[in-house]
Order: sequence, then structure tokens, then C-alpha cells
Amino acid sequence: MTGGGLAVADAHNDLLLACLHRRERGVADPFGDDWLPGLREGNVAFQVLPIFTEEQHVGEGALRRTLELIAHGREIAATHADDVMVVETAGDVDRALEQGRIGLLIAIEGAEPIGSSVSMFETLWRLGVRMASLTWNRRTMMADGVGEADTGGRLTSLGVEAIGEMERLGMVVDVSHLSMAGVVHVSEVARRPFVATHSSCRALCDHPRNLSDDQIAAVAASGGFVGVNAFGPFIDSGRPTVDRYVDHVVHAAGVAGLDRICIGADFIEDLVRHVDPILGRVLVAPEDLDPIDGLRRPADYPNLARALIDRLGAADAGRVASGNMLEFFRSALPGG
Repeated sequence: MTGGGLAVADAHNDLLLACLHRRERGVADPFGDDWLPGLREGNVAFQVLPIFTEEQHVGEGALRRTLELIAHGREIAATHADDVMVVETAGDVDRALEQGRIGLLIAIEGAEPIGSSVSMFETLWRLGVRMASLTWNRRTMMADGVGEADTGGRLTSLGVEAIGEMERLGMVVDVSHLSMAGVVHVSEVARRPFVATHSSCRALCDHPRNLSDDQIAAVAASGGFVGVNAFGPFIDSGRPTVDRYVDHVVHAAGVAGLDRICIGADFIEDLVRHVDPILGRVLVAPEDLDPIDGLRRPADYPNLARALIDRLGAADAGRVASGNMLEFFRSALPGG
């Protein structure tokens, strides 16, 4: 077993978007070429696949693009059926593990595909989407992202309705990228556990995409998890390192409890490399990526595994690396 002996569950990797861009440009099997070997090398057992709406598709194109990405995810699962499977139920989590396949969970990052039609959550649910956030950094009809922080916005009435509909379906609510006031509002109206799939600790690095201790505590109190983000500027304003990433894990665990902390790496370097330049401009200039040396892509997870074991011991490191997230989805997803 690779990965320092630890299986890894990752709550956020935009590889689906990277794969579709490469496929649209004539590459026959970008997942098999670019991603599967690294996932295996890093001992990834479970991978959330978020679907992000690129700037050029915001508006009426958002739903179409989302459907294309879902279809591509299904195609990947069919082409590589010996190695991966789409996870929709609690039983699928264990089936994937037992069969040695990587479980892929489809998620929506930002409610642009929903627009004002809350009923669309059920359509996406039927297509296999099991988790969604109301925002990326921008504003949607449901809430403000962190890029709209000056408004002080909470959820709109449509956003509150959306939370209720997602909970009715069993779709997990993700608050990463949501404004500070929005996270508070979710904690007030949610009746089921919600999560922050890819956010680090503002107490250690004062970045608007990071969570305050109060926000971390609110996620944990709901029964959800915080996936610590490995994007360099969220980890340290100077030089991010693997050890500094583990500092965020340890701090978040001190606030939330170790059983509520997971990995949400959000590897961005290869994504920006593989997609159109507009995505790089929306997120961050490629020259400003500042990735963590030794933690830039899934194949680097053995480095993180060793650092987690050194700081936490093997048992607790295993809980952070995969155990906590797998247990969450076993309880949060429908049976079957």
C-alpha cells in the first residue's frame, strides 16, 4: 500500500473539469492519462468531484455545462470500471472499498446551474449529485460568496428554501466559498449536518476563503466535517509547507474535534494548466499559484501521510486521511 500506509479521501478535486477540457481538445482518455495513475500512487480511496461553473458559462449555459460534466463523469466511471465507481448510496461507499475501486462522489460547486428553480435539485439528485454549495466566490440567486463580502449578505429566501429542499432529498450542503454571514445563516436554518469541503483556518492565515474558529465550530456542531484546503495562499502568507498544512489540521481539530477534520486538498495547479486561460484569470494568475512543495497533486499524498502520522500517530492520522469522511458519507447518504 502506498500513501504512507494511509488510504486517502479527498473532499475537493476539480479534475472532472480538467478532464472535460482535455477531452474537448481531442485527448481520448485524459482521466486515464493525467489523473488515475496519480490517484492510485497517492492511495486515494474516495474522491469528491465538484462541478464548477466557469465564468463563460454563468447564466443560461450553466445547467448545460453541468449536464455535460455529469455525463463525462459517468463516462469516466464506465471506461475505468475496474478502478472507479460513482458513489450514490451509503452501500456504495463500502462496495467501492471492498472492490478496491476509487469511490467518486459528484457534487455541485455553486448554484448557478439551479438558477431560481429549486426543483432542479431533484433533477440533479436523480442524476447522481449528492452534495452542493449555494455559491462559489460570486453571488447567486441564493446567497453571496466570499467575493461579495462587502454586502454582509445572508441567504436569500430562495437560499433558505434550497437548504430545505436539499435536506429533503438527502443532498449534503457545503458552505465552502459562502460569505461569513451566509455560514451563520446556514447554521441557523439547517436541520441536517453540513460541511465545508475545502477551507482552512483563518486563525493561522487571515484569508477570506478560510474559516474562523466560530465557523469551524458551527460546522462541527451540525455533525459535518471541515476538509482542510491545501492551496498555498490559504495555508501561509509566506512560504506554505506540508508541515504548515498539518498545523491547520491540528488547529481545526482543536476547535472541532479530530473526528470532524478531513482533507479537501483543492489541487489547482494542474487544473489551471489543463483548462482555458480564462479559468486561471478568474481564480488566480498561474504565476501566483504558490503551491505547497511536496503537496501539489494526488501522487504527493504519501508526503502528507507521513507528516500526519508524525504529528498525530497512525490511528488519528488515518481518521483525518479518510476514516472521518468515509464515516460521514456512510451516515449521510441514502442506504442501499
